[in-house]
Amino acid sequence: MPFDLVIKIVLFVTGFIQFIFMQRRSFLKAGSVAGLAATTLVSTSCNLFSGGKKEQDSQGGEFADQFELNEVTIDMLQQKMQSKEYTSRSITELYLKRIDAIDKAGPKLNAVIQLNPDALSIADAMDKERAGGKVRGPLHGIPMLIKDNIDTGDKMMTTAGALALSGNIAKQDAFIIHKLREAGAVLLGKTNLSEWANFRSTHSTSAWSSRGRQTKCPYILDRNPSGSSAGSGSAAAANLCAIAIGTETDGSIVSPSSINGLVGIKPTVGLWSRSGIIPISKTQDTAGPMGRTVKDAVILLGALAGEDAQDSYTLASKGKIQPDYTKFLDPDGLRGKRIGIEKDGMKVSPAMDKLFQDAIAVLKSKGATIIEVELYKQIKEAGKAEFTVLLYEFKDGVNQYLSKANSKMKTLADVIAFNKQNETKAMPFFKQETLELAEKKGGLDSKEYLDAVKKTTEITRNAIDALLKENKLDAIAAPTNGFACCIDLVNGDYDNGFSFSGPAAMAGYPHITVPMGAWNELPVGLSFISTAYDEAGIIKLGYAYEQASKKRAAPKFKKDLFA
Repeated sequence: MPFDLVIKIVLFVTGFIQFIFMQRRSFLKAGSVAGLAATTLVSTSCNLFSGGKKEQDSQGGEFADQFELNEVTIDMLQQKMQSKEYTSRSITELYLKRIDAIDKAGPKLNAVIQLNPDALSIADAMDKERAGGKVRGPLHGIPMLIKDNIDTGDKMMTTAGALALSGNIAKQDAFIIHKLREAGAVLLGKTNLSEWANFRSTHSTSAWSSRGRQTKCPYILDRNPSGSSAGSGSAAAANLCAIAIGTETDGSIVSPSSINGLVGIKPTVGLWSRSGIIPISKTQDTAGPMGRTVKDAVILLGALAGEDAQDSYTLASKGKIQPDYTKFLDPDGLRGKRIGIEKDGMKVSPAMDKLFQDAIAVLKSKGATIIEVELYKQIKEAGKAEFTVLLYEFKDGVNQYLSKANSKMKTLADVIAFNKQNETKAMPFFKQETLELAEKKGGLDSKEYLDAVKKTTEITRNAIDALLKENKLDAIAAPTNGFACCIDLVNGDYDNGFSFSGPAAMAGYPHITVPMGAWNELPVGLSFISTAYDEAGIIKLGYAYEQASKKRAAPKFKKDLFA
């Protein structure tokens, strides 16, 4: 058969498959029951006929990653500072050079939306304290990046990636940033995100914002790093910082953590304060750590937990917060545990199913008992109501945030009007129908809202708690999500086969994802969820699995699957 005919056939078949399977998705598609239909569509290269060359640097040569702090942990950095091999300043300088080489040149990840001009002065202050015999704790002098929807009372803006909020300099730190500074961390800068935390359009492309543009996945550069904490995921995976902070309403911590080969922890809603964070949902929002190891994520988890008078949800955490979650890092933590395996997660695709079966084998080998369960069948009604809840709470929360912000935008209606007036810059690829839907909603006393929020929280909490109790389970596990999608600003995001973020997100329960392996160098995570404030329980399981499997691998910045 002539070669040109073969090419035509391949192109036709590829186009036909995309026509059949490419699906429009709403904000919830990545995290709700609506996005759970397990497809057998195998991820292919976004550029089928690439030349197969290694990613080049800005001068056109092959990119060689020889960063001296690659895959370094918080403990390692503390040891290096204690031995005086490094200082906080020298570590911070190395990360700033790394960002310049990887994020702005080289592979051009575009993960960092703004650097902190005060980073080096903070590092100097931490070095001075250390020299004087004062070490605040494990985060002392450790450089970090945070998502650009979290207020910092400094020279950096807080915009949720939106041009409409450009110039918004917060009056004070968010509660968790105040605690971060108290812990002695060095704030390197802020990361890009899916604009408005992926709550702007039902036709959006994750990891794109009008202010920050498109962030890439460091494993395969034409793949989407997933949203909405895309920049935090891409940056931490690519060793642009020691650890990062993301935020989640439904999937926005665990999904980019999974896609970028990271450990992500979505805490129980109320363990970390949300005051000073641009909101979507008061019932589901939370910030959380995204790091390369369970221990690093757990160190950060404990440091930022605490009650905040400005966030009433944190009052429920009184007496339930552990001052040090690292005491639950037990390599033998799977022994004697009973883990429910979500059946829908066992039939995603051949590649995913193989990784999940291998993970189950590891769980069994370390002493866990496995019980198959069906959680998703019980929460379909909750998934249908979730989007309604978020529309109401987004309008209410954003209006409250903007009314006090240093922004020209004082209401959601102002943002919508700005975007329309600046359409070519603010909305070149997709529009703002989600914002407009939210603006049409009434107040939080509306019957539609009250009925919907009751459904989402009660159904999911009851379903999770009942499965745990009836089967005497310590947690429920599944693949976190499918493999990374291609970046497609023309058609937007598409269904990557599976997501396990919805149940814990709607219930407000804790969720940890740990690297489970990779297919064609595309990582994916293994998730453990449990009941409210059982961070200790899922940390034990996640850490024991991590230590037994060791599936975290550094990215190679491949141009595409054929590179």
